[in-house]
Amino acid sequence: MTSIFLRIYGGLLFTLVLVAVLSGLAVTIINSFRLQDYQESVAQGTFNLVAMQLAGKPEDLQLLLLQQAEHLLGIPLVLVDAERTALSQNDLARLKEKEVVVSQLKPDKAHVYSMVDEHTLLRGRVTTISEQLAYGSVMLIKQHLISMPFHQRQAQVTELQQLFSYPLSYHRAADSGLSAQNLQRLRDGHMVMLLGPDARSIRLFVGLEGGSNVGLDETQQVLEVGPIRFLEMYPFKLVFTISLFAFSSISLAIYILVRGLEKRLRKMERAATKISRGDLDARVNVRGSDSVGRLARAFNGMASHIQRLLSIQQEMIRGVSHELRTPVARLRFGLQMVEDAQSTDERENYLEGMDKDIQELDHLVDEILTYASLEQGSPVLHFKRVDIEEIITQVIKEHLALANGIALEHIPCSASEPKRRAEVERRYMQRAIQNLVGNALRYAKTKVTVRYTVTSETCRVDVEDDGPGIPENEWDRVFTAFARLDDSRTRASGGYGLGLSIVRRIVYWHNGRALVGHSEMGGARFSIVWPRRQ
Repeated sequence: MTSIFLRIYGGLLFTLVLVAVLSGLAVTIINSFRLQDYQESVAQGTFNLVAMQLAGKPEDLQLLLLQQAEHLLGIPLVLVDAERTALSQNDLARLKEKEVVVSQLKPDKAHVYSMVDEHTLLRGRVTTISEQLAYGSVMLIKQHLISMPFHQRQAQVTELQQLFSYPLSYHRAADSGLSAQNLQRLRDGHMVMLLGPDARSIRLFVGLEGGSNVGLDETQQVLEVGPIRFLEMYPFKLVFTISLFAFSSISLAIYILVRGLEKRLRKMERAATKISRGDLDARVNVRGSDSVGRLARAFNGMASHIQRLLSIQQEMIRGVSHELRTPVARLRFGLQMVEDAQSTDERENYLEGMDKDIQELDHLVDEILTYASLEQGSPVLHFKRVDIEEIITQVIKEHLALANGIALEHIPCSASEPKRRAEVERRYMQRAIQNLVGNALRYAKTKVTVRYTVTSETCRVDVEDDGPGIPENEWDRVFTAFARLDDSRTRASGGYGLGLSIVRRIVYWHNGRALVGHSEMGGARFSIVWPRRQ
């Protein structure tokens, strides 16, 4: 088995390396798209707000506003002609929908675009979407709100919310939930930045002067921005997906590696199945010098040995049958010796007894030969579609003269004649039914019934009697060759213990099975079941 393990180990090692490379590449590609989407999401509101402030303004005022925005955001901003950019039509369509577009220049640099008007775009060159951009965004919003009347600020924040991907809120300082220390910082004109409870987001607070009062107290307003979530490079869903991909890939590789081994083992399994069904010529066609190849050669050697042993056994059975015919000949020759009998009646009795012995010996020889022919290999069977009901009727007619006062009842099948037909070897199937009926008559007290039922797939013949029945612990032995459950009863009723064994082999070669159970009449019920089509 060492060669097999080395082959599988080498394949798995290659697969692991390949899966690791593909997984790393997949994570890199996915994260690049996620990073671009995150950058666009975070920068969307900021750049749209600057573009909104620039829209419709004179050129000199636009330059002034750009300088202020550059100072707050800490990034260079320029106005460019929309037709002279390298943006695609899809990107331009997104800009018209108030989205921003991030065009990656290098791994650490990118251009961010937003639309000022139909022909002009705002472009900013950023390295990272950092705290500086968040700080600048808050200050831009603050400046925009300060320039408006106090009573319009709340509505303006609601309108600005449509530009930003993260929440904006405008409320009283008392409702902000900030500590006294942070409120004091807001009064001093500073911005307050709080880390989220999960350490994956931030919130920004800045104070706005309210009404005609100067300074910040608990009745005045605070602009809250966020929470702004950080980009998590390895979230659970991504790790789970990549892990699932790796596991599936390794499982597939294992399956492919093992499949070849499995196919070779299946060949051995099929050969073993054929041998178990009697095809002793079945062999395994598996090549190779590895463990499976050596096992296949050992299997073929075993099959040849079994075939030879069975052949010897069949020869022995034929020899026994031949030897049994020899005393039969002697018995017939001995008939001439009865002439020394002292009376005619005595001589006739001797003759009659010897003739019965001869008949029984002949019958035994026939049973042995029949059983031997069914036990060896696969017998030559010529399956034809015949009416099983017709076979049962013929068997019952043959046994009426042997019934000895026992009622032999045939329960007709309710199916039509075409549906009663099944593919069988007529000679063997008739022999099987004969043996079942003869066995039932041998042990019945007053009645034997024969019933044939058929379905779309199977056929079944049940033979029941009202005799003593068979104990359940003997059901496994009843179909064994030469088995006698009760020797005294067997001698009284005749039989050699081969009839039911022949039935079992006949049904076996019809791909069916023979069953025994309790009859409703109190005796035994023997059944044979086989498929309608072979």
